[in-house]
Amino acid sequence: MRAWRGVGPGVVIAAAFIGPGTVTTATLAGARFGVTLLWALLFATVATIVLQEMSARLGLATGAGLGQALRATRGPRWLGVSLAALAGTAVVSGAAAYEAGNLTGAGLGLESVTGIPLKGWVGIGAVLAGLLLWTGRYRLVERVLAACVAVMGFVFLTTAIMVAPHLGTLLGGAFVPRLPTGAEFTALALIGTTIVPYNLFLHAAAVRERWSDASDLPSVRLDLLLAIGLGGIVSGAIVVTAAAALDGTQVHSAGDMARQLEPLLGPWASHAFALGYAAAGVSSAITAPLAAAYTVLDVLGRGRDVRAPLPRWVWAGCVAFGALAALASVRPVPLILLAQIVNGLALPAVALVLLIAMNDRSRLGAHVNTWRGNVAGGLVVLLCAVLGARAILLAL
Repeated sequence: MRAWRGVGPGVVIAAAFIGPGTVTTATLAGARFGVTLLWALLFATVATIVLQEMSARLGLATGAGLGQALRATRGPRWLGVSLAALAGTAVVSGAAAYEAGNLTGAGLGLESVTGIPLKGWVGIGAVLAGLLLWTGRYRLVERVLAACVAVMGFVFLTTAIMVAPHLGTLLGGAFVPRLPTGAEFTALALIGTTIVPYNLFLHAAAVRERWSDASDLPSVRLDLLLAIGLGGIVSGAIVVTAAAALDGTQVHSAGDMARQLEPLLGPWASHAFALGYAAAGVSSAITAPLAAAYTVLDVLGRGRDVRAPLPRWVWAGCVAFGALAALASVRPVPLILLAQIVNGLALPAVALVLLIAMNDRSRLGAHVNTWRGNVAGGLVVLLCAVLGARAILLAL
C-alpha cells in the first residue's frame, strides 16, 4: 500500500453532493421529522461509497470512465452509443439546471452575510467559477473545494454539537429505520440528493488526475471513505441542527433556518449558517460544470483535458445557463426538480451498467467485483430503480 497523501478526489465528490439542494432537503427533513430520518442519510452515504468506489476502480484499472463502459455495452453497436449519449445528455442538462440553484444558493448565503444584493453575488460567483475552471488546473480546483468543505464542516458540525440531542436519540434515528406518516418522499429525497449520477462520471476521471494505476486503490479507498463519510456527517449535522432549532416550525428553505438559529444560538449562528450555505453553493457551482465537461470527454473518448475547446464550451455553457437563469429571477426549484427527474430516469440504467462493467474480467482482470461487491451494488441498483420510479411519479 502506498502512503496516503492527504485529501484527494474524494473531497471533490463530497463538495459536489453537499450543495444548496442537500442543505435545504436536510433542513426540511430535520424541521418536519426530527432525527428519525438519519437512517436514510446513513444508507445514502454507504450507497454512495459503494458506487463511487466502483467508479474509481473502473477509472484506474482501465484508464477509461463510465462513458466508455456504456459505449462498450454488449449487443448491437447502436445500443452502447445510445446509452452513452443518453447518459451524457442527462448529466449535462442536469448540471446546467442545478447550476442555477447552486449560484442562487451561494448568492443568498453571501447576501445574508454582506448585504450585497443577490444578483451581484450571482455574477461574481459565475465569473469566479469560470476563471477557476478556465485554468484547467485540477489540483487548484481540488484545493478550493477542500476549503469549501472545511467551511461547511466547521459551521454545520459546530452548530449541531451545540444543540445535539441525547446520544441514544441520535443512534435511534441513525440505526432504526422508521417512516413517520408523510415522510416517504422526504426520505427518498435525502437519498436522491446524496447519490448524484454525474459524480460517477466525475470520479472516474478525477482519480486519474491524482493517481496513476490500480496499485493506488488502497489510497483511493481511504480517501473516498474519509471524504464521503465526512460529507454524510455534515449532512447529518444539518438534520440534527434543524431538528433542534425548528422542531416542527414551517420552513421553506435553508434561509429560514438561518434566521431561526439566532434565538437559540445567538446572532453569530445565522451568519455562520449563511456562510456554510454559501460554501455549499460555491462548491457545487464548480463541480457541476466540471462533471459535465469530464462526462462529454469520456463519452466521446477524448481523454480528460478540460482545457481543450470542447470541454470549455460545455462547462461554460452550464455556468452561463445557470447565471442567466438566476439573474433573470427564474425560480431555481423547478429547474432543480427537472434535473432530479432527468437524473432519476438515467440513474438506474447508469448504476446497472456500472455494475455490469465491474464484472467484465476481460477489461478489469483481478479488479472485478467480488460477490460481496455485487450484492452491495445490486441493492444500490434496486434503490436507484425506486428513485427513478419516484421521479416518474413526480413528473405525472
